[in-house]
Amino acid sequence: MIHVGLTGGIASGKSTVAQRLIELGAVLIDADAIARAVVLPGTPGLAAICERFGEQVLGPDGALDRPALGSLVFADPQAREALNAIVHPLVRAEATRQREAALAAKVVVEDIPLLVETGQAERFDSVWVVVAPRELRIARMLEHRAMTRQEAEARIDAQASDEQRAAVADVLLQNDGSLESLRDQVDANFQALVSA
Repeated sequence: MIHVGLTGGIASGKSTVAQRLIELGAVLIDADAIARAVVLPGTPGLAAICERFGEQVLGPDGALDRPALGSLVFADPQAREALNAIVHPLVRAEATRQREAALAAKVVVEDIPLLVETGQAERFDSVWVVVAPRELRIARMLEHRAMTRQEAEARIDAQASDEQRAAVADVLLQNDGSLESLRDQVDANFQALVSA
């Protein structure tokens, strides 16, 4: 099994790369999907978040109110660290379980938005980083995620820089052109990976 870590800043195009890797035959472990699952109502993760941040982070249905929690943690680095200390161990444990369940796969890709921030680069045979210009990423967030410019900039600033990500990258995918160009980069690098 070849173990790939895939990362990139918010709105860089990482999900597009992940989808293409699935099409090429990779097994994908999605850290964001796991992060949502480990804080569903009734989970120890949600209980720990409520204990730390209070009931104000719950919606009327008892589920996590992500915008309410986001407004707390993206404005306060210590609150963000506290949230990460709750969620990241739960996500890693489930990702490990999923990877072990995929032992027959040739390539397993873990899509981890905060791979660099959480110091996980050494866990992988290859680290792939998707990069796109800051202004393009902001425009994508304004258009597709209904964020204000201030919210978009706060999200970008809360993550590692492109330079920090590039420092751990084995593969750097430039997403500042067409979708076809990005897919071509993914295809060429995937082929090189499996034929090495």
